[in-house]
Amino acid sequence: MPGKNFVLRTSPQETAEAADAAVAGLVRRLALRLLEAPEHPASDDPGRALALLHLLDHVRQATERLQGEAAGAAARAGAGYPQLGAACGMTRQGARRRWPGLFNHSHEAPTEHPMMTTPARPFDVLLVEDDMADAMLIEEALSERGARNLVQVTDGLAALEHLRAPGSVRPDLIVLDLNMPRMNGRELLRVLKTDEDLQTIPVVVLTTSSAPDDVAGAYSSHANAYVTKPVNLADFEQAVQSIDAFYLDTATRPPRT
Repeated sequence: MPGKNFVLRTSPQETAEAADAAVAGLVRRLALRLLEAPEHPASDDPGRALALLHLLDHVRQATERLQGEAAGAAARAGAGYPQLGAACGMTRQGARRRWPGLFNHSHEAPTEHPMMTTPARPFDVLLVEDDMADAMLIEEALSERGARNLVQVTDGLAALEHLRAPGSVRPDLIVLDLNMPRMNGRELLRVLKTDEDLQTIPVVVLTTSSAPDDVAGAYSSHANAYVTKPVNLADFEQAVQSIDAFYLDTATRPPRT
């Protein structure tokens, strides 16, 4: 694992105390250089405290910029969002929200699952999902599988508008939730599979529902696969990353027009 030879030799509390002391010393030095203030300010004058607050805000911004650079360097070296989050005391999703796109649109982008095979060519995905947390997980998992362009919409009507818009990129795969506002996934699936221009696009239903009627209804409407969202995060990722194993690796697709 990248970075395995670099281990902090102090406890989290000791590290935090050392960091606080270092920042305090830095701000004192900056204050001496940058602040124009009397040597002994009045006790009821907030000016010096506000000036120090201003300096600390710039230090925070500089730290965030440096963190972003370090996160990018770690990603290029092979670290994934779990490692980036652990290094900063946050969850994997917290790291993805702070530094989005580290693994997208790059020929050098590492994968969090290096043993997983990658499709022979990049592919385009339309994700129809109204849950933003699930959408982020699905987007990341498919990006690691080679998704070149992932468009997300939140309901069936928006999906149809996108698919039928002039100049819109025809997706290689549609990933579809069932329960959504306006037009739900069941209705959208029926429209897709009766539309001569859209019916050949593989559709994978990815939903929390395991109800027999939903499963049977999806397949009777010619869904290509039905996947129930696992509760466990690792299982969720594996399910998302494997749904395209047949459709993108081996299936024969119609030529793009």
